[in-house]
Formats: sequence, structure tokens, C-alpha cells
Amino acid sequence: MSHFGEYIKDLREKNRMYQREVCNKLNIDSPMMSKIERGERRAKREQIPILAELYQVKADELLAIWLADQVYDIIKDEAVGLKALQLAEDEIKYNRKKNKLSIHSND
Repeated sequence: MSHFGEYIKDLREKNRMYQREVCNKLNIDSPMMSKIERGERRAKREQIPILAELYQVKADELLAIWLADQVYDIIKDEAVGLKALQLAEDEIKYNRKKNKLSIHSND
């Protein structure tokens, strides 16, 4: 089961909402929503802000959980998965630093 799916199911239940209410907002059917909550299907990225508004949570936090599930699915069976994750983190940090420097040099 995906962390994202569990999380949004928990949010739905805490908000005392029925799946059909959420499905109506996302324009999907109940079987699809069930699969998303069980981690058998992925929610679409464009559904994240809708879910965040519906459940009154920060969209960035929900997006981070959604992205983490995607990354995990890619690297979970790889022997060098953790190393790849570290390299990706280093690349993100490097590019952010580089972009920050280029912004300041344009001032």
C-alpha cells in the first residue's frame, strides 16, 4: 500500500467524507478512488491541489508525499537505490545553488 493512498484515506475519514464526495470533486469513479487509496493506482498530479483543498492540508505537503511514493516505486528494488537517491539529492542541491548564484549575478 502506498503511503500517499493511506494518507488520503485517513484524511477522508477524518473529514468524515464519503468516497463518492471525493470522486465527484476529482471527476473519477469510486473503484478508481478505492484503487488510489489502496495504492494500486496513482493519483494524477493535477488532483493533488484538489485533494489538498478538499482536506484542508497544504498542497506542498501532499505533493511531497505523492512524489516520495513515485520515487520509492522506481528505486525500491534497485541494489543501488539509496545511492541513486543521494546522488539525486546532491544534484538538486547543486542546481539550486547554481540557480541562486545566477540570479544574484544578474542583479
